[in-house]
Amino acid sequence: MTTFFLGVLLVLAALIGAYLFRVLQGPTIFDRVLGLNGISTKAIIMLIVIGIVFDRVEMFIDISTGYALLNLVGALAVAKYLEQKGLP
Repeated sequence: MTTFFLGVLLVLAALIGAYLFRVLQGPTIFDRVLGLNGISTKAIIMLIVIGIVFDRVEMFIDISTGYALLNLVGALAVAKYLEQKGLP
């Protein structure tokens, strides 16, 4: 069963790589923000899978919830900044 979870982690790492390409090569700031949010979402899923592998799901759910809240606040801060800057 751990080989399955290892495969899931490798697929998620590949998806993070695809989002990283979008962050680095995105033509607009909105592409970069969406890429960062995608990376954060995949990292949260990776944390939950790691919690399942180590049989400590409750601890990793707490960590991933905190990370998700931090991501939400960061995305709202960037959106507010872009709104005040006058970008559409």
